[in-house]
Amino acid sequence: MRIDLNADMGEGFGPWTMGDDAALLEVVTSANIACGGHAGDPVVMGRVMRAAAAQGVGIGAHPGFADLQGFGRRRMHLSAEELGGLVAYQLGAAQGIARAAGLEVRHLKLHGALSNMASEEPAIARACFQAALKVAPGIRLVVLAATPMQAVAEELDAAWAGEIFADRAYQDDATLVDRSQPGAVLHDAEVVGPRIQAMLRAGAIITASGRQIPARIDTVCLHGDSPDAVALARRLRTHLAGAGIQIRRFD
Repeated sequence: MRIDLNADMGEGFGPWTMGDDAALLEVVTSANIACGGHAGDPVVMGRVMRAAAAQGVGIGAHPGFADLQGFGRRRMHLSAEELGGLVAYQLGAAQGIARAAGLEVRHLKLHGALSNMASEEPAIARACFQAALKVAPGIRLVVLAATPMQAVAEELDAAWAGEIFADRAYQDDATLVDRSQPGAVLHDAEVVGPRIQAMLRAGAIITASGRQIPARIDTVCLHGDSPDAVALARRLRTHLAGAGIQIRRFD
């Protein structure tokens, strides 16, 4: 059994930094790099892409709502045309920065509220994914496993990777428990490792209520924007490797 570990990074802006990207790049196998919508700028993008490539970490574009103040976690209601433009613009920016460095953007993963909304409403996922595929027809879409987001990727006959979250609780429809709710975000590394191992062995998302939802799991997301993020990421990787699960980036 093998699994990819991904993390969101490049979420600084100018002299302001967020998260320890260098440390996370020693743990993960794929990096979702902010494209200037919810966070990031061209210089930060380039630095993180080059650092990722040096570590053999796959490079991904991480578009979100144009909401720097809210870090892309506030819901915005946009038309299909606006959603498509938002994704195409940010993916195009990521591709430009990558190509200037002789690198390639391998995957695309929606950020924050945009991702949550796309996991609930197929029309949102479709607008985002169709735009991405027009810009980069061969790009792999990272989708929240067992949600309408996955169904849309399949409908579009796109390459996709099913994702679960290491540190987030799940509702019984395979969507994430809202961050405003108690227990939505998990912080105990000793709990996270066995929990993810159990999901991988079961081939299923295990919800907060204990329900198992069958799912194809290709990658596990590790958040990088909390004080304990790096320690949790390292502990999870160590736990999975100790359980005989190979850590490598998805094909």
